[in-house]
Amino acid sequence: MAKKDKHVSETPATQWLRTHGVAYTEHPYDYVEHGGTAESARQLGVDEHAVVKTLVMQDERAQPLIVLMHGDRQVSTKNLARAIGAKSVEPCKPEVAQRHSGYLVGGTSPFGLRKAMPVYVEETVLALPRIHINGGRRGFLVGIDPAVLCAPLGAKPVRCALGAEVR
Repeated sequence: MAKKDKHVSETPATQWLRTHGVAYTEHPYDYVEHGGTAESARQLGVDEHAVVKTLVMQDERAQPLIVLMHGDRQVSTKNLARAIGAKSVEPCKPEVAQRHSGYLVGGTSPFGLRKAMPVYVEETVLALPRIHINGGRRGFLVGIDPAVLCAPLGAKPVRCALGAEVR
């Protein structure tokens, strides 16, 4: 019997989702180097605003943290630092991000991280009906209810999108 759907083998992220009883859908796509969320959204036929990127950043003490942001938006590190009570925040270098998360850059998921880190989510992400977020491998997103980001994941909502108008 031929399989209809392309199935992606288990990742630490999908193991975490299953362990926590989270319903998700699998969305494999052809990974393109430096294609980002625009490429995955195009291939999957979804709005890039609902594709959430997982960014590994660090504060002024080099303490790592995760930021979840709309695919079509950038993080204001100044607003993020203010929101979390840090002096400054900057993206981690790719090799540092990989060491903290356990995932290759381009395949970083907030679920099943190698090291426990605080997770922050742009609060407007939580208003979306459904999001697509990395499933722990390049070329693989999972579709989930954004409420999962707060519980069971424990992400704290912040306003940190660059140029985000307050509505």
